Amino acid sequence: MPKGEEPYTVAWDAENECILYIDQTLLPGRYEQMRCVTVDDLARAIRRLEIRGAPALGIAGAMGVALAAVRSREADLQRFLDEISRAGDLLRGTRPTAVNLAWGIDRVLQKMALAASVAEAKSMAVAEANIVAEEDELTCRRLGGFGEELFPERCTVLTHCNAGALACRCWGTALGTIRSAIAAGKDVRVIACETRPLNQGSRLTCWELARDGVDVTLIPDSSAAYLMRKGMIDLVVVGADRITKDAVFNKIGTYMHAVAAHHHQIPFHVAAPVSTFDLSHRETDVTVEERDRSELAYCGDVQLAPDDVKVLNYAFDATPLDLVDGIVTEIGVLRPPYTESFRLIGRDQENRP
Repeated sequence: MPKGEEPYTVAWDAENECILYIDQTLLPGRYEQMRCVTVDDLARAIRRLEIRGAPALGIAGAMGVALAAVRSREADLQRFLDEISRAGDLLRGTRPTAVNLAWGIDRVLQKMALAASVAEAKSMAVAEANIVAEEDELTCRRLGGFGEELFPERCTVLTHCNAGALACRCWGTALGTIRSAIAAGKDVRVIACETRPLNQGSRLTCWELARDGVDVTLIPDSSAAYLMRKGMIDLVVVGADRITKDAVFNKIGTYMHAVAAHHHQIPFHVAAPVSTFDLSHRETDVTVEERDRSELAYCGDVQLAPDDVKVLNYAFDATPLDLVDGIVTEIGVLRPPYTESFRLIGRDQENRP
């Protein structure tokens, strides 16, 4: 986390061979680090959004494979690898839209496939998972440095959901650009959307920024367009859970902010690492996660909707690339029409082991 000596969002506990994580469902009321000792524990934590955010899910996926490996008692190498692959499939199915989860899982599985023994495979899994986590921090800080250049010396930025330290190992993607701009001496104020129905903006983004002393104001999701019309927003920066060759998938509500920003001629930027790109697919290929009815029909124990009313609760939406003015990555800011930069990223991904 950016302030103090708090634990990373997701980390490997080498002494106890388990995963440590900050339970994001408890914030802002309680800040607590939890422990996953089995893959089932981790799958449950991901489904419940105790661990969330695309880069953090990539780390969790990588560490989940490592956790399955070190906990396995299988001695035969092939049967061991098959067992760990099944654990990876279990984790992969917890969040179908965010691409980083599968990316982290596959990266460690591919590394383990090079091992000559079970012991070597276990060692490789833990080492690779920790490399994934360390690279995420470096990636976010590089990304933040490129994104900082998009901010005027004095500005107000709108962000949606949480793409901060809690969504990564630390620092953040969208919030990483904001932190980098402030570190560069710029006067940046933040408007954070509440991000219904689970309020990741009010619970997580506002918590992160307030504790860092950043000037942040919380608004209802539905008021963003009005504030744009009133000239109260200078730019929009959001994160991403998957970027296909034609769209950006992010928390539900992102698309309407992009449409409003386009109408009001306000720059709309996405901040995401290259690992979030899925350039072999288009928007129509992606399964958009639908979450439980209770998230909309109830607020805690208070019922908000009649029992016989249907609920449609998409977790994400897709923003067409023609509404995106720039994509901030660790290799620079990509600009429309994106064709050449996407081609180079796709070629690099294909050449990776």
